[in-house]
Amino acid sequence: MGYAGLQHCVRDLEARGDLLRVDVPVDPHLELAAIQRRAFRAGAPALLFTRVKGTGFPVLANLFGTRERLRFLFREGLAATEAVLAGKADPVGLLRRPGRALAALGGLARMQPRPPLPGAGHAPVLQRRSPLEALPRLTSWPMDGGPFITLPLVYSEDPARPGVNASNLGMYRIQMAGNEYAGDEVGLHYQIHRGIGVHHAHALAAGQALPVRIHVGGPPALTVAAVMPLPEGLSELRFAGLLGARSVRLARGDDGVPLPVLAETDFCISGYVLPETRPEGPFGDHVGYYSLRHEFPALRVVSVRHRADAIWPFTSVGRPPQEDTVFGDFIHELTGPLVPQVFAGVREVHAVDAAGVHPLLLALGSERYTAWEAARRPRELLTQAFHLLGATQTALAKYVLMAAQEDAPGLSCRDVPAFFGHMLERADFSRDLHFITQTTNDTLDYTGTALHEGSKLIWASAGEPRRRLATGADGLGGLPDLPPGFGGPRVAAPGILVLGGPRHARGRGEPDPVMEELARRLETWDRREAFPLVVIADDTAFCAAGTDNLLWVTFTRSNPATDCYGAHARITARHWACEAPLIIDARSKPFHAPPMEEDPALAARVEALAAPGGPFHGLW
Repeated sequence: MGYAGLQHCVRDLEARGDLLRVDVPVDPHLELAAIQRRAFRAGAPALLFTRVKGTGFPVLANLFGTRERLRFLFREGLAATEAVLAGKADPVGLLRRPGRALAALGGLARMQPRPPLPGAGHAPVLQRRSPLEALPRLTSWPMDGGPFITLPLVYSEDPARPGVNASNLGMYRIQMAGNEYAGDEVGLHYQIHRGIGVHHAHALAAGQALPVRIHVGGPPALTVAAVMPLPEGLSELRFAGLLGARSVRLARGDDGVPLPVLAETDFCISGYVLPETRPEGPFGDHVGYYSLRHEFPALRVVSVRHRADAIWPFTSVGRPPQEDTVFGDFIHELTGPLVPQVFAGVREVHAVDAAGVHPLLLALGSERYTAWEAARRPRELLTQAFHLLGATQTALAKYVLMAAQEDAPGLSCRDVPAFFGHMLERADFSRDLHFITQTTNDTLDYTGTALHEGSKLIWASAGEPRRRLATGADGLGGLPDLPPGFGGPRVAAPGILVLGGPRHARGRGEPDPVMEELARRLETWDRREAFPLVVIADDTAFCAAGTDNLLWVTFTRSNPATDCYGAHARITARHWACEAPLIIDARSKPFHAPPMEEDPALAARVEALAAPGGPFHGLW
């Protein structure tokens, strides 16, 4: 059987030598998060902080910090999980492998949540009561609007279909104090395209308050389930039972909130979503920038319960890679077999973590519609790309790059440099670019025209290579005279040139005339086919220093409809087209959110903790 709770998990890791107890005082304001980020980068053990200032509860960090530890945590349920997901993708294939089929059957038995017994009261493990202010209050970044719960398990049910079967368990950030929150209120920030939004909408339509339970801690499988993009019909609670090799236990609460309690969690904050919103944020988020202060729902808290031996799990997010990167890789690994079933014709997808996840989606599709044509061109790829933008979390993607597997059977979306090289060799920018304007965008993306609003770009290329990419600065030749403020050319990757540009001073959604002039000047460049992609950045040395920097700058700082330009750009029958090079304006704009940076004094103090004689010597 899997873990009965977080305490069981901690003991298991400690016995394995993969958990370190930290018994020195630690400040929850910035310091603990800075320690956690360094521990993650160093591949350190999980850290249990037993003396966190301002709270009597121990805090657990870096629990999911390495792929090896993640696989160890789920070793009892992983085979069954992989078998069930593989069976959903290929039921006939599963029957040909009796061993895997038996593993799937064993897993299915653990997928049904265990309801409370008739007449049973609230779970005895959650009988302790606590004031909200006694919980750990952790602040990760200097500009954060207050302390946040960073690994919450937010449980809600559909008022139109109450019960576990239509429930949602999501990870929506919770602001615990600050701004305009009263002492019994917390912020509930859920992004666009999230399951709780449907429940909230139904409650508002019915004139009802939406009950919500915010759990913290518990078996690690619950945390993975809360962030898992699950196929239709597979609930988060069922998936947690499958992955954790133990059915999720439910209990009745004693606070009047008409929802079950996840009985093996460590904390449960219960209440009702208010009919009005409150300002929430800022918050240093996983794209590498702050999400700013905006109006979001708030929760009126009616009870706080916890276990007698409760542990508070915590993580800090920021520019990738961070601890949530390990989640993303694990999710890719588990859901890979389902991709062709969910998206017909799509062989593989990769939401690129280095680019902030949602800004960039790479996909391999099939091009079968016109097999008789001598020259392959993107046709079916477009259908598949639109499907990706119409379902599940791939709908949040801003740039979707689609390649045809028939052109390169060995190509993988996971090999990002090779994928970009493949696309750039084949791109025909007169036909391959398809913009979707004035649409919904990821809540955390500030490049668009408003909160939740912006544009998307499908770039689908197929066929034989059209050009040979230059691989170094010696292939630049002589650049034409550039407009004032442009210069400092650097080759970032084969076929990709980075240029510095003048400071951006336009408003949201306004094309920049100096960029249009740059595109006209580059029309005369005799090496433009060798460099079919030009990125304009504020700091060319930083942008071109490596693939991760290039991806992060290019795709987190541009809105496709506003920031894409090209040589000989034109609109024909409503279709925007250009010739090489395609130019992406990835400069910081005045309306962008600021990137997160540690306080230098804090960084120095935390680094000193790892010096000889310090509590973290040798840890990072």
